[in-house]
Amino acid sequence: MADPLFEPILINQLEVKNRFYMPAMHMGMADQFEVTPRLVDFYAERARGGAGMIVVGYATVDELSGNVLNIGAHDDRFIPGLARLASAIKENGARAAVQLNHAGRYNSSFFLDGRQPVAPSAIASRMTRETPRALTVAEIGQIVDAFAQAALRVKKAGFDAVEVLSGTGYLISEFLSPLTNQREDEYGGDLENRMRFGLEVMQAIRAAVGAAFPVIVRMNGNDFMPGGQGRQELQAYAKALVERAGVDALCINVGWHEARVPQIVTAVPRGVFAYLARGIKELVPVPVIASHRINDPLTARDMIGDGMCDMVAMGRSLIVDPYLPEKARTGREREIIHCIACAQGCFDNLFKLKPVECLCNPRAGREEETRIEKAPAVKKVLVAGGGPAGMSAALAAAERGHAVTLYEKADRLGGQLHLAAAPPGRAEFGVLADDLAQQIAVSPVTVRLGKAVDEAVLVLEQPDAVIIATGARPIQPPIPGADQPHVVQAWDVLLNKAHTGRRVVVVGGGAVGVETAMFLAEKGTLDGDAVKFLLINRAEDPESLYELATRGTKQVLLIEMLEAIGKDIGRSTKWCMFQELDRSAVKRMAATKALEITPSGIRIEGSRGTEEIAADTIVLAAGARSEDPLSELLSAKGIAHQVVGDARQVAQAIDAIHQGFAAGREV
Repeated sequence: MADPLFEPILINQLEVKNRFYMPAMHMGMADQFEVTPRLVDFYAERARGGAGMIVVGYATVDELSGNVLNIGAHDDRFIPGLARLASAIKENGARAAVQLNHAGRYNSSFFLDGRQPVAPSAIASRMTRETPRALTVAEIGQIVDAFAQAALRVKKAGFDAVEVLSGTGYLISEFLSPLTNQREDEYGGDLENRMRFGLEVMQAIRAAVGAAFPVIVRMNGNDFMPGGQGRQELQAYAKALVERAGVDALCINVGWHEARVPQIVTAVPRGVFAYLARGIKELVPVPVIASHRINDPLTARDMIGDGMCDMVAMGRSLIVDPYLPEKARTGREREIIHCIACAQGCFDNLFKLKPVECLCNPRAGREEETRIEKAPAVKKVLVAGGGPAGMSAALAAAERGHAVTLYEKADRLGGQLHLAAAPPGRAEFGVLADDLAQQIAVSPVTVRLGKAVDEAVLVLEQPDAVIIATGARPIQPPIPGADQPHVVQAWDVLLNKAHTGRRVVVVGGGAVGVETAMFLAEKGTLDGDAVKFLLINRAEDPESLYELATRGTKQVLLIEMLEAIGKDIGRSTKWCMFQELDRSAVKRMAATKALEITPSGIRIEGSRGTEEIAADTIVLAAGARSEDPLSELLSAKGIAHQVVGDARQVAQAIDAIHQGFAAGREV
């Protein structure tokens, strides 16, 4: 039977070779709206990797629609750069499209040289904390024409199709939603009027590009905004786009940037939003593309095979592994590196105005400058430590052509990735550990488990170079009473090596402390299978099931001596984790110092003065200290060496993997 992932599909008259659709993402790689070589290299690699269609963008339609880090499509001077990008994608085997968008009130005066963003109504944005200016009817007409002219530039540049973003809280969805559209003219009021702007944009684009040029809309299946638009209104809009504006395909995403339903983080189950694509697919005769947290061929294949959608949008999944489609086509699915939805290098970088990177793929966004050349001479390279830094280093050094041996003192590879995978909703970090271990398995790297590197190993191996990736160990803070039997380390809790009582105080509010609190708070709750069983058998009412799924058997208090909890957690995931702590009734106290651990609890000093908290278990999550037992020995022996990851400086997994790759590539 044919693999549904690799059956061709028609969008209008355009044949796409397979069902992998790479959606537009903010990349932060343009320069003053111009396409850069970095952007061209990035997308050319994804085309070589086998994606059927690649959508770049978003691209601007006028000067208020985006910022200088977006691709420009609002002036003819950008056509040559667009043409280079189209050629790079098409010449490497994929169909190419551009997504057009206007940010509306999601833009910021910071990016507009002080000018005020525009929107249907003057309603402040929670994201930017700014109030936009309401558009006049004449200005609405100008923006409609700007979309059409930008689409024509996309066609002139040689792209195969154009996509319009009509969701996510940007301008078109601001017109659609009663939350942001309070106009009293023909563009406001009932659904018919609120759809008017979006339909006019699409009708104008169709008139500009002609009947045969594929026009796609990326729209919400549900905006997840209280008082906003649910499935029913958006399904009606989807039908109108096809029947009244001649749209050729619909790509269904979810939520606004302000929505409080997690959409992109690792806690979101794979393919969970496919039901929204299905609801629209059942109503329209054109291809429907499903989106969000589709990071493996199995999930994608099932979604298409089960009739949930016609194509699958894989964005960050192809940032991580550009060759995911080709590996699936050639029977090498076990070699895929999966996106773990950590958001550390993609979304978090955008908040810092930095180009997109990737925790799992140190080459992402730097394809040409990080290409690995064969070494002029083969060396014996020893890597000490099989965590993310060590595995990344070993793989890069082996690709250089060196003879690499990797030593890991534990009985499995992965290091602290297994710790990161323990809290609820974080299991994808364990998938990354397995993915890297599989990469090692199919490489020429020799692995020695259950053995630490010491002087005897150095004598045995006689390495030319050593990469030290020995990680870190948890800090034992100087708190009086910390040596008592009811005091345990967070690492031991996360690895199920330590028992905790009913009343638990977690000391330390960094990432590990927050994750440990989440881990403990889930104890005694119903898991997803249990909730589904009880729900479909109507054994309990939904509100009771919600309570049983969110309230566990432990009372957890998290204390942190700094003014804020979770300072080392990325912006994209912090709010989700804090929302989970709130739901689970985890109490939090910042600016609180642990003074002494007593036999019956812990004495603390905070905003309420000094007090003692009764507790059955005290969990220490006070950070970690670099562990480097080899540098001094290697220096004395005159062996070249580098230190990477936590052994060099305790940081995030993205730093470990990137440092390991750089070290291996430099040997």
